[in-house]
Amino acid sequence: MYRVRLTSIVVVLAVIAVSLHEQAPPPPDSVARALQKRYEGIRDFSADFVHTYRGGVLKTETREQGTVSVKKPGMMRWIYVKPERKEFVSDGKKVYSYIPEDKQVIVANVPGDDAATTPAMFLAGKGEIVRDFTPTFENAPVGSVSLKLTPKKSEPEYEYLVVTVDAKTLQLRGLTTKDRQGGQSTLTFSNLKENTGISDKEFAFRVPRGVDVITDGTRN
Repeated sequence: MYRVRLTSIVVVLAVIAVSLHEQAPPPPDSVARALQKRYEGIRDFSADFVHTYRGGVLKTETREQGTVSVKKPGMMRWIYVKPERKEFVSDGKKVYSYIPEDKQVIVANVPGDDAATTPAMFLAGKGEIVRDFTPTFENAPVGSVSLKLTPKKSEPEYEYLVVTVDAKTLQLRGLTTKDRQGGQSTLTFSNLKENTGISDKEFAFRVPRGVDVITDGTRN
């Protein structure tokens, strides 16, 4: 769940439609304000994703894929389907982490608004881009725009986030997170859909039979 929490926040930034001038782009703080304003109009969204991770202390390299759904306030569901099934679900009050192979579910409280800069909770509708980050432009592939977001308050989990969108359509292309161990996590999205009226039932987690439930470090 660690890398998911690091990277998931930027999904929200990437689904935002921003008006970028073709000739002279506005300064990065103006883009960030436009991102925040647009995001406030997003009630829910869903997408397919590919998640890659490179580097870190163990010099690992992984590639996973799945689907994500988010609904404000505070609800989200990440389903990894390849190469291993994993589920990370928030119903707005509790966060459930479930890896079938481990036969256990870890349950935690959703962080309060004062902890909203953690990526997963920001994604779910808490926090403010301009308040929490210093934006700058990053080199981007031809036809794309990348915005680097550095947290104003030092975060133990990550150094910065980079959102990449299509320069013309502003469709999400990807996001990258640099963590404190030197690892780089990238999410690439497709089939992005906004405001489709996702039901709250999508975020109701049912604990499977025969698994251990761990709450606040205590096995139930």
